[in-house]
Amino acid sequence: MKWHNISIIQIGSAVKAACITTPYNKQRLLKDIIAGITVGIIAIPLSMALAIASGVAPQHGLYTAIIAGIVIALTGGSRFSISGPTAAFVVILYPVAMQYGLSGLLIATLLSGIFLILMGIIRLGRLIEYIPLPVVLGFTCGIGITIATMQIKDLFGLNIEHMPESYIGKVTAIATAFPTLQFTDLLVGISTLVILIIWPKLRLKFPGHLPAILVGVVVMLFLQQFGLSVETIGSRFSYTLPDGTIGHGIPAVLPEFILPWQSAELHWDWAVFSALVPIGLTMAMLCAIESLLCAVVLDEMTHTKHNSNSELIGQGIGNILAPFFGGISATAAIARSAANVKAGATSPLSSCFHAIVVLLALISFAPILSYLPLSAMAALLLIVAWNMSEAKRMVYILKRAPKDDIIIMLICMSLTVLFDMVIAITFGIVLASLLFMRRISRMTRLVESPLSTEETLIVRINGPLFFAAAEKIFLELYNRINGYKHIVLQWDAVPLLDAGGLNALTHFIDALPADVDLSIAELQFQPLKTLARAKLLPIENKLAFYSTLSEALTDKLNREE
Repeated sequence: MKWHNISIIQIGSAVKAACITTPYNKQRLLKDIIAGITVGIIAIPLSMALAIASGVAPQHGLYTAIIAGIVIALTGGSRFSISGPTAAFVVILYPVAMQYGLSGLLIATLLSGIFLILMGIIRLGRLIEYIPLPVVLGFTCGIGITIATMQIKDLFGLNIEHMPESYIGKVTAIATAFPTLQFTDLLVGISTLVILIIWPKLRLKFPGHLPAILVGVVVMLFLQQFGLSVETIGSRFSYTLPDGTIGHGIPAVLPEFILPWQSAELHWDWAVFSALVPIGLTMAMLCAIESLLCAVVLDEMTHTKHNSNSELIGQGIGNILAPFFGGISATAAIARSAANVKAGATSPLSSCFHAIVVLLALISFAPILSYLPLSAMAALLLIVAWNMSEAKRMVYILKRAPKDDIIIMLICMSLTVLFDMVIAITFGIVLASLLFMRRISRMTRLVESPLSTEETLIVRINGPLFFAAAEKIFLELYNRINGYKHIVLQWDAVPLLDAGGLNALTHFIDALPADVDLSIAELQFQPLKTLARAKLLPIENKLAFYSTLSEALTDKLNREE
């Protein structure tokens, strides 16, 4: 691949396809503006809630939606993806924020962007197709369970000073802190949750996130009339402006350029950097999976085609630039992207308009946003976690899928909850591969032909001759050759011969009695190429190759005569 082609082909392929190759007019612009406004309304409370769940101040979620929403849309390969903070990252970002602070989180995000660009350059975009569905469902459900567990603290108003990193520790801390439950916070959270559950049944085009949050605010104001308090963004978070002004909630200022590594909260050394590199790689892997899965879903909804490698590069550029403006890790969000399509979006410009809506809300409504109850934000993330878990598909797999797939899904889910996503996906893919090879090896079998005679055994091999199947097949064949002088193997149904299969074949040939010869007929291209590369040549009175079965039988008949 030529380096100059990266900038022309890979970067911004979605904008090129949607706005340059296809004529862009006023009607499409209006549709993109409307879609951007719709998704922007969804993104405002959700971005803040996800930032809080990730262990940082809510404005950093807004900064992420603004910067990443514009940059990734203009440089990525999916026309309708909306990028910003997502729930999938919470389980990774929260421990990083707790251990290394905001600065460490921004550096890890920057590193993930570099890894994503490298993935796009070496064209790893199509590898998402090789991750089995049970693995994807398992880790997404596991992430959903972890996120839901983390929201119990704010939903019930529990007093937990420090949330442990391990899942068992989280559950233990929550159970221990339950006597500190605040009924006011719970009432606000439940009110918000009820609206979020009921709203989709009303079949209204307007998203239910904002009405649900507003109901939570109304319930909070009602409780305050009786002197009851509810924890809000303003009561938990504070900020300091460059002029020394201290405020509560969210600062009504534009994202400012900062150097992530210039922070007094973290002492930088090689040990810290070495610890953040694998974290950055983990974030890049999750971003790639999440973004490309989102792009595939959008392709099915719109009958379009995304550029997977361009999308990886766009996500990388967005995650490199966002930390310089206070943005945390970003990726394509399936729910917001689907809402974008349903709202009538026609190009990546709708994502830019969504970012502008978030920016205007930050500048104009920051004091109002500071009054949002944390329990209402927790309720919002509970719904996100439920949708992310894809419970209906999980139940379907449990009822209909083969046992191997069910085992893989449940193991991936458990490992994601108890450990982390990388361990879950790695173990899941390895286990799925081993079980898949076992299935395929069982499909390879011997079928004896009715054309066999007293001296000639004719056998058809059905299935690939690879390392997991070949030894068993040739051992079974060897046990059948007693009494026969000629063995004819029909290979028209053998699509694959690997090194293990070749080794088993040569051992079988060597083990044949001196008065028994072997013929192989109707080889497919790949096995023939493998035999030629191995220089396995015909051996007189021992091994012969034929293009058709009839040729092999005719030759054997002539020999017998």
